[in-house]
Amino acid sequence: DEIKFLKNGGSEGSRAATIADIQKLFDGQSPDDLRKMRRDVEEKLRKSAHAAAMSSVGDDSDAEYWRTVLEQLDVYSAKTELSDLHCKMLARQLERLEKKKEELKSAPPAKTTALEEGKQTDEKESEKPPIDFQNLDEELGLGDEIELAGSNYEWQDRFRPRKPRYFNRVKTGYDWNKYNQTHYDQDNPPPKTVQGYKFNIFYPDLIDKTKTPQYFLERADSEEFCIIRFHAGPPYEDIAFKIINREWNRSRKQGFRCTFERGVLSLYFNFKTHWYRR
Repeated sequence: DEIKFLKNGGSEGSRAATIADIQKLFDGQSPDDLRKMRRDVEEKLRKSAHAAAMSSVGDDSDAEYWRTVLEQLDVYSAKTELSDLHCKMLARQLERLEKKKEELKSAPPAKTTALEEGKQTDEKESEKPPIDFQNLDEELGLGDEIELAGSNYEWQDRFRPRKPRYFNRVKTGYDWNKYNQTHYDQDNPPPKTVQGYKFNIFYPDLIDKTKTPQYFLERADSEEFCIIRFHAGPPYEDIAFKIINREWNRSRKQGFRCTFERGVLSLYFNFKTHWYRR
């Protein structure tokens, strides 16, 4: 817990170093391996408890270590299950949105007669919202994709290059800084601003699964924007998006995340907030 963590020196203490070493034991382990490890640790703890009961003098350091291993194993297993669920949900959401877009594109235009065209007062027709392809593109992250013309890859003679699928989100909201608090209110809010991004790039068929996909920031045609380019390796082409050029908040507690799990590269970040001063 946090109290024990701070009592043992926080991130620079002995407990933090022990936990870091324990977590390395779980790297690369399959679910079966982790279950076997759990059984072995529980057996060690039972033997330790039996030995302590038989002897009035005993060293509890080993038991404390294996209890810590068991605690961290629970945490690691829970994170693994949540990661699996998260990746499955992203894949389902991507499929749903892509299917919706294809359905909208393939839908035939509505046929209207001259009489119907003259009747603009029909309530059902007036209440029916128009198809907004722009919003759907933004939801899919298609609106800001940059075409990388003339891209050649050393491996394209052996593998057919293809674009990775992706599911991106743009986070927008009101920035209630001192200036906006002075000039706007809840009934008359300030313009929405881009506050961050969520990128989910799918690489399920990477040839070399030991190499983690990377991202690079490049200059755009304006200082207000920049290009974020994702690179993975065969058989996937690089893919790039145009984003707002502002300073990132790289604090994990403020939503920053950069992980590659189950074939999905997830990059989440929010922009730093700069407060207005008079």
